[in-house]
Amino acid sequence: MPKKLYVSNSSESSRMFKNDFLESLTKVHYSVPLIFYIPVICYFIWKAAVPGELSTQQVFLFYGIGLAFWTLAEYVLHRWVFHFVPKSKFGKRIHFIFHGVHHDFPKDRLRLVMPLSASIPMATIIYLLFSLVIPEFYLGAFFGGFLTGYLIYDESHYAMHHANFKAGWFKKIKDHHMLHHYADPDKGFGVSSALWDKIFRSGFKKKKAENSINNKHSA
Repeated sequence: MPKKLYVSNSSESSRMFKNDFLESLTKVHYSVPLIFYIPVICYFIWKAAVPGELSTQQVFLFYGIGLAFWTLAEYVLHRWVFHFVPKSKFGKRIHFIFHGVHHDFPKDRLRLVMPLSASIPMATIIYLLFSLVIPEFYLGAFFGGFLTGYLIYDESHYAMHHANFKAGWFKKIKDHHMLHHYADPDKGFGVSSALWDKIFRSGFKKKKAENSINNKHSA
């Protein structure tokens, strides 16, 4: 029998901090990122098109580049940042807070999208890094696409853990992500897309994937 890779599959939320305020910062309803970031995305697109006077074609082009670039950023962050486990006790605690808790409690309904307490500082840092190489108004369109990719990732991630897809693209990426959780957490780092797992050869072999999925459903 394969090693159990999680602590609990309950959808109930586990406690991480004794302090109620700190605990509240780690939980978020899946609708919150949509409510917060959709107006932000609209602002960046407006900034590119109106003050920046970019043409419609330029806005769409840089928006599309930003959206595509997110898929690589998602893979890099998940594989080399979220799955990096420091050796120190403090480092391990930080890793648990940011990602380890999700693997221990993969269906925790309030920890399947990133809380604003983490996503806003991360988005700000990434924006400032992009601003070093991309002109301001082009960055508006690019970052609007980048944030759209983030929202797709976040909401897709929630759906993968709580929706029952029968067929199609969502079924494929859900199976891919479930293998990451229940078969081998050192593979399958793409969440909204398996593209970069194919490029970096960190995906699952088809036969092994089918066997793992069948075993999970029969368990």
